[in-house]
Amino acid sequence: MKEKESGTKYQETKQHGSRLFPFNIYPCTIPLDFPAVPLHWHKEMELIYIKKGKGLIQIETKSFEGEPGDIFVVTPGTLHAIHRIKGYSMEYENIIFEMDFLGEGAADLCAGEFLVPLAAGKLFPPVQIKPEEAHYDSLKRCLIQMEELCETKENAYELGVKAAVLQIIFLLIRMYPSREIVSSPDREQLKEVLQEISVKSSENLSVADMAKFCGWSSSHFMRWFKKMTGDSFTSYVNDRRLAEAAEALRQTDDKILTISQDAGFMNLSNFNRQFKKRYGVTPREYREMIGI
Repeated sequence: MKEKESGTKYQETKQHGSRLFPFNIYPCTIPLDFPAVPLHWHKEMELIYIKKGKGLIQIETKSFEGEPGDIFVVTPGTLHAIHRIKGYSMEYENIIFEMDFLGEGAADLCAGEFLVPLAAGKLFPPVQIKPEEAHYDSLKRCLIQMEELCETKENAYELGVKAAVLQIIFLLIRMYPSREIVSSPDREQLKEVLQEISVKSSENLSVADMAKFCGWSSSHFMRWFKKMTGDSFTSYVNDRRLAEAAEALRQTDDKILTISQDAGFMNLSNFNRQFKKRYGVTPREYREMIGI
C-alpha cells in the first residue's frame, strides 16, 4: 500500500477506492514494497491479513508478532504501525474502507447501535485474531470472498464486498462485547506530537523543540515519547524521513539529491549512509531493485 500520512493530528487522508466505493485491498510485502509503515492513524477501518512470513504490528503502544493467517482489526482512529522483524519478510493484505461505505449515515437501528459507535472507536477494541480462535474460519471466508470479488469485478461485485464486510463486523461484535472508550490524554497528546512531526519533518526538529511544543522539559518529553511509541524521538524522526524518501524513490523519478533534501537530509552522503544502514541498500540500489 503506497500511502502518505498528513493532515490533522497525523491523520492519513488518502482516498481509498473511489468516492462512491471507498474500499480497497492493497497486497503488500515488507521489505520489498517498503521497509515499514510508520505510526499513523485514519478515520477508516483497516484489516491486516498476513499471508506469509512474520512482522511486528504496533497497535497504540503495544506490539504484536504477526504470523501467517493472523488477522489484525484496526478500528477507526487507532494509532498503528507495521515493522519488519530482522531476518523475515512479510506478505500481507491491507483492507481499508470508510464507514460511510457501510451506511453509517443512515437513520436506522444498525447505524445508530453499531456503525456510528464503530466509527467512533467505541464498539470493539483493535484485536489480533489467530487461526485457532472462534469464528476465525468464517472471518477468513469473508476475506477470501472480498479478494475474489475485487479480482474478477463481475456484475454487482460491490454489493458482495459490502455484504462480506458487514458479515465481518457482525462476527467481531459477537466475539468482542461492546465497550466504552475513555479518551486518554496521553493518546491525544501523541497524536498532536505526530501531527507536528508530520508537518515539520523536513525541518531540523529537536527534542527541545518538541518538549517546548508540549510544555515539558526535554528529559520528560524523551521518556514520555519512548514510553508511548517504543522508540526514541530522534530514531522515530529519522525513520520517518527515510520512509518518506523510500516512498519518493518508488513513486517518482526525481533525483536522489532532491529526494534527500525534501525528506530533511541536507547532506547527501549522510542520507546515503543512513538509508543503507536502515534498509541494507543504497538509495540508488533500492531504486534499481524496484525497476525505476
